[in-house]
Amino acid sequence: MFIISGKFHIIAISFFVYLFLNLIENLIHYNIGKFSNKETKIDLPSKKDWFKIILVMCIFALLQGLFTYFFEIFYK
Repeated sequence: MFIISGKFHIIAISFFVYLFLNLIENLIHYNIGKFSNKETKIDLPSKKDWFKIILVMCIFALLQGLFTYFFEIFYK
């Protein structure tokens, strides 16, 4: 049923859910920080900023997936 079989499917699911939801949140925070003293508008980050945002998100998504997996094992 899952693309990734075995015990690591929870890591993959948690990873991708985190990336999707956190991308929206990060875009909101990016615009709040960029336009905090001006009228609020939506602006997309530059390629360099996208790279930084996605790199940090992937690191924390992986950590969340691993923590979710290990806490699931620990509390069973």
